[in-house]
Amino acid sequence: MDLRDQLKNLFPEHEEQDFQMPDEAKENFKQKEPLVCKFEKKGRNGKPVTLIEGWEGDDEGLKEISKKIKTTLGIGGSEKDGVIIIQGDNRDKIMNILKDMGYKTKRVGG
Repeated sequence: MDLRDQLKNLFPEHEEQDFQMPDEAKENFKQKEPLVCKFEKKGRNGKPVTLIEGWEGDDEGLKEISKKIKTTLGIGGSEKDGVIIIQGDNRDKIMNILKDMGYKTKRVGG
């Protein structure tokens, strides 16, 4: 006798229903911690980059944010391991773009 049969014996008038877990909608996603914008040159042959760390969502959302920043500023960059890497020291501009998108940001360094 499995668990379903035992439950039917305990609750004979209960009708079993199918249940689906609701999908998390992108509109309901809220970033809890602020995104950290920091400047770095170390380990990149002296070339300056701006790193955006602390993303808590999925990779698709990270790519959307990265694309928005890169197209708005007209510069290159990439996203890897939950970190957005943007060429050059553009912390102030990036923080303004993220603020307009509704994200909290925190500036680290200099």
